Amino acid sequence: MTTDGAQFMRVVPRRGAAIALEFDGLPLAATEGDSILAVLLTHGLILRRHEFGNESRSGFCLMGACQDCWVWSGLGGRLRACTTPVADGMILASQPPAGPHD
Repeated sequence: MTTDGAQFMRVVPRRGAAIALEFDGLPLAATEGDSILAVLLTHGLILRRHEFGNESRSGFCLMGACQDCWVWSGLGGRLRACTTPVADGMILASQPPAGPHD
């Protein structure tokens, strides 16, 4: 899911290893130490749609308290995008997989 532009912009270049990951089938580039949420927002992506309407959601508190930034891992289970660091080869989705999930 994309928006019209990045919601975050780096003002200072990060140092670290290059990380490649995927979100909803879209390949993304990140830097070691980035959170999932920071990567998504710097690429102009949203996390999901609101449960009770079609509004986009992109996290709320940005510190792991509100549970508004859940993403689903290709390995199974949910991750808090704001507090989970990226890992090379990570496959993530905005929607839970079909079938039972947590």
